[in-house]
Amino acid sequence: MNQSLEAAEGLGSVPALLQRNATRFGGKPAYREKEYGIWQSWTWAETAAEIEALALGLINLGVNEGDFIAVIGRNRPYFYWAIVAAQSVGAVPVPLYQDASADEMAYVMEHCGARFAIVQDQEQVDKIIEIQDGLHQFEHMIYIDPRGMRKYDHHKLHEFSHIQQQGRAARDEFITDLQARRGKLNYDSICVMLYTSGTTGKPKGVVLSNRNIIEASKSSSGFDTLGPGEEVLAYLPMAWVGDFIFSIGQAYWCGFCVNCPESPETMMTDLREIGPTYYFAPPRVFETQLTNVMIRMEDAGRFKKWLFDRFMAHARKVGPAVLDGKSVGVWDRLKYMLGNILVYGPLKNTLGLSRVRVGYTAGEAIGPEIFEFYRSLGINLKQLYGQTEASVFITLQPDGEVRNDTVGVPAPGVELRIAENGEVFYRSPGTFEYYYKNETSTKDTKDTEGWVATGDAGFIDEDTGHLRIIDRAKDVGKMASGALFAPKYVENKLKFFPNILEAVVFGAGREECVAFINIDLTAVGNWAERNNIGYASYQELAGHPQVLKAIRAHVDEVNRSVAQDPMLSGCQIHRFVVLHKELDADDGEMTRTRKVRRRIVEEKYSDLLSALYDGLDEIFTTTEVTYEDGRKGAISATLKIVDAAVLPVPEHKVAAE
Repeated sequence: MNQSLEAAEGLGSVPALLQRNATRFGGKPAYREKEYGIWQSWTWAETAAEIEALALGLINLGVNEGDFIAVIGRNRPYFYWAIVAAQSVGAVPVPLYQDASADEMAYVMEHCGARFAIVQDQEQVDKIIEIQDGLHQFEHMIYIDPRGMRKYDHHKLHEFSHIQQQGRAARDEFITDLQARRGKLNYDSICVMLYTSGTTGKPKGVVLSNRNIIEASKSSSGFDTLGPGEEVLAYLPMAWVGDFIFSIGQAYWCGFCVNCPESPETMMTDLREIGPTYYFAPPRVFETQLTNVMIRMEDAGRFKKWLFDRFMAHARKVGPAVLDGKSVGVWDRLKYMLGNILVYGPLKNTLGLSRVRVGYTAGEAIGPEIFEFYRSLGINLKQLYGQTEASVFITLQPDGEVRNDTVGVPAPGVELRIAENGEVFYRSPGTFEYYYKNETSTKDTKDTEGWVATGDAGFIDEDTGHLRIIDRAKDVGKMASGALFAPKYVENKLKFFPNILEAVVFGAGREECVAFINIDLTAVGNWAERNNIGYASYQELAGHPQVLKAIRAHVDEVNRSVAQDPMLSGCQIHRFVVLHKELDADDGEMTRTRKVRRRIVEEKYSDLLSALYDGLDEIFTTTEVTYEDGRKGAISATLKIVDAAVLPVPEHKVAAE
């Protein structure tokens, strides 16, 4: 493949972009981090110096070209520096989920053969010490936070700042080596290896080159006219491709500032203080924010709630049209302006989204009602469709062409095709190189012409050219009646309600659809408090008769909505059960990116599924759980099975293809 103009001009790697930014944007902020309530800032010139010191320290420690370096921790400038320092010395950074169990870390680190790890604190150090006997190539660990580390054996355990100090001290000795290693980097060099979430099996190591990351970053930045003045908040897992492309790929291409919050608990406060102009969040974050808004409004006074309801009804009517610059009547526009002063503006400020110029959501399908809520406020929220294997971007929604039922048009440089079975295929400059040590899966996913199977079923709208994703191809099926079965469509409608955190719908090959539902403890707990309802646990609250009644009302409403869709009206939920525990990644029921492992849930709760289809009124069940300290336990409960109201489906709808 021909090198692009940027690669030919010496910008064929992330470290090369860093050198350019240190020269072009030297005095502009590259990173901010909040610590002890105070924002600290590093310019691009300072960032380049910090990364150089660490890179020299890594050479001094014995890091060779081609080595794999695990990076484990929350979003902090030090970890982004570690990634670029690893690239600078010709090594391959491998970010891991910081909340992964020791066993999950062991699999990834042994699979890639990591010789080194850069971690956050004592917790991560202890996890790796627990598994290091099984890591046959592992040698050295570097930690950032020294608290609690004084009495450890430091022969192969090093403080991050000390490695930098050693690098600075040995600069004269190793700078030519570092320059030589950086000089070898090009578009074909490995930029990063990211592991898939493993929804259907063991995670796969996705090898992405500098070509993949830089070309994807360049084209997507051009699509939304991103520039050096953007501000982003880096809070999503560093092991996820989205964070990598936003906080390294696009940040280094454009030269904008990456802001790291103090902690997950302060994220919303930090979001408001930064006021990002470019913002990404998965649907769950937007769902949680909306839940918090609705809880606050339930607690508000009568007049304030009336004002909110009245103006939000108007916003839903004309807000998206105002945002897209479409024609809106004078009175409607004036009323919307008044609503912006009284409701929308203060609400956006509370959410920390007042300055958002471009916002995206992806990872899971977002409920259309949730999506329209944010757009009605005047927030330019759009959808994108992507994968780790695509360096994120497959489709994007252009400004003025945003719809809640599609994921946009092919991103610049991306080609799409739909197979006969409805599966979506793509190819692009961002297409991954290969799965590490997995030639079979590479060939199954990417053919010799570069076309990649997404595993998702969808179609391209003939009128707009936009892609519509129906569901995971493996999850899309037919009901016994022949009607289409697409569980995600229904699940996302259910999750619009603040009371519902998660839903899993079943029905392929069956006469009827049934569902497992998780309540949102924050929203339902707030409701219980307002109504003087006492409860001692999640399990007790989830089984409360009034909670079941409220959830049934939500399911009935979703059924009425689903019945209106000619293609998916057969997916109405006939019966459901509110689970006695939250689905949890530690129990293997979800991935670390919070995607439901549908097959595992189906197997683990097979007794509940049978009860739903056998017509029982209740069932006693016992479920194994994993506590935060790794201990195993079990919880038992008698669960009520609830019937929902189902609308009749006309014959022409049942037969719809």
